[in-house]
Amino acid sequence: MPLAAPLALAAGDVARGIGRLFARNDIWCLAEVPLRNGRRADLMGIDAKGLVVIVEIKVARADLLGDAKWPDYLDYCDRFFWGLPPGLDRTPLESEAYRPGTCGVIVADGYDAEILRPAALEPLAAARRKTQVEHLARVAMRRHMALLDPLATALDSHG
Repeated sequence: MPLAAPLALAAGDVARGIGRLFARNDIWCLAEVPLRNGRRADLMGIDAKGLVVIVEIKVARADLLGDAKWPDYLDYCDRFFWGLPPGLDRTPLESEAYRPGTCGVIVADGYDAEILRPAALEPLAAARRKTQVEHLARVAMRRHMALLDPLATALDSHG
């Protein structure tokens, strides 16, 4: 599947393409999911086996090279991917600092995506996975309720 080289893709375009790839593979995800360590996963989802997937999206080389906190995500997922637009130089992701044996690479535009390197399975402890799945479900339900009744979120004491 060829992906067109972008002039400049926004993170939302990359997220949409990855979301479509994941949907075809029975992985359902949410964007901008807060984690208990204060970080925010660009995309976080659950596959058909109940495994947690996180994607960190980078659309600029400086952003990719300047993010020293990305390993903080690894404690919250079974698989971790980098999500990049087609034109972004991926060579830094081959260095040991980016753990190529662990982290997968997905290239995406606003229409579709392709996994260039699968993410290794680094299983979470069962209790941690249960906590993550419940957290993701509650975030999804809160967002869904806000769509059905925007005033309901005003009643939410957990924000």
